[in-house]
Amino acid sequence: MTFEDLKLNRQLLNAIEDLKWNQTTEIQEKAIPLVLAGHDLVGIAQTGTGKTAAYLLPILRKLNYASTNNPRALILAPTKELIIQIKEQIHELAKYTDLRCVALYGGIGPKAQMEEIKQGTDIIIATPGRLIDIYSRGALPTKEIKTMVMDEADRLMDMGFMSQIRSILEFVPNKRQNLLFSATFHERVEKLAGEFLKFPERVEVTPQATTATTITQSVYHTENIATKLNLMEFLLNQEAYSKVMVFVNSKKSADTVYNHLKKKVKGGIRVIHSNKGQNSRINAMKEFEEGEVKILIATDVSARGIDIDDVTHVFNYEIPYLYEEYVHRIGRTGRAFKNGIAISFANKAERKHLELVEEMIQQKIHVAKMPKEVTVPATPKEEIIENERQLDFFKRKADPTFKGAFHEKKFVIKEREEKEKKKRVFKGKSWRK
Repeated sequence: MTFEDLKLNRQLLNAIEDLKWNQTTEIQEKAIPLVLAGHDLVGIAQTGTGKTAAYLLPILRKLNYASTNNPRALILAPTKELIIQIKEQIHELAKYTDLRCVALYGGIGPKAQMEEIKQGTDIIIATPGRLIDIYSRGALPTKEIKTMVMDEADRLMDMGFMSQIRSILEFVPNKRQNLLFSATFHERVEKLAGEFLKFPERVEVTPQATTATTITQSVYHTENIATKLNLMEFLLNQEAYSKVMVFVNSKKSADTVYNHLKKKVKGGIRVIHSNKGQNSRINAMKEFEEGEVKILIATDVSARGIDIDDVTHVFNYEIPYLYEEYVHRIGRTGRAFKNGIAISFANKAERKHLELVEEMIQQKIHVAKMPKEVTVPATPKEEIIENERQLDFFKRKADPTFKGAFHEKKFVIKEREEKEKKKRVFKGKSWRK
């Protein structure tokens, strides 16, 4: 199917032609006619499948032109990075129209955003918290909102936005079209859909939580942090890549990887996480997108919404605790029908997480052999203890009566001390056997 077949107006088709989009994706083919027909919709699609355009194109077609100063469409998304990406795509698609949009997110003062709304807008793109903040100041007219979208609904749930979303549903008009898009459809998203949508059509272009077939996946069994860093340094100096994303679970890990690699790999490296300022994060992503920097290290929250072409490799320095994040992470490569490579590192405890990831995506991930050139240092005691704690967690989930390795060791030591004490007799000021 071509975009000409989707009954879009000439202004949108001209913008699509400028973007050199030659063919529609499956989610676009299935979702756009349903949205244009006025249906509520649940769209389940992996990242990188064109789902943003799948709701933006019909919304822009229905809005058509700027008719009032009040917003007529509302798009909720979990992070400011994703908000910025959506805004940029609206500007690209609506370039031949007079439609306007305003992005609302934290990290900057609300006054400038309130002034933008006052000047007139057709579309609001917002994080839930900032939207409520500006509405509570009386600066957001909502009575003309006819379409409401929740993008990356699974992430909205994971980040704890449910109560804020319920508050938003109290002040937007009841009579509206509702669209919900998500990479997965777990229980919390299903619950949200039940509250948010009315007799929705469901479009699922791939089985839930599956990974794109264009991505080659592998995992290295790494025993400790030092081995992970040595292996990543080796691979980045061996592999042919143009853009690499490295995902970590914490700000501490992001800084650890950055400090190790910054002088040891070529191509430039940047790191983004919540401790970095807004301008720093935007500049880092811009440099990465334009190819000035070839390696971007990111936490999951910071990287949500990054839609950058030609990412050749994704590294999972750590296996994510939320297993759905694995799909989102590796989906940053292999986009738009291109091939991509996803490489994960897993220590002894993380291999348990990986087993559950494999169960979720319904496929085994190839175990790669450790290159002989990579130095494998001994694991420090602190890491051994942490790994044991993680393994205890899995054993306790499987068997609630399991007390844990540390509990057992403590009990054995205490029992031994009691026996020794019984063998002793107190005489004067000293202990004797």
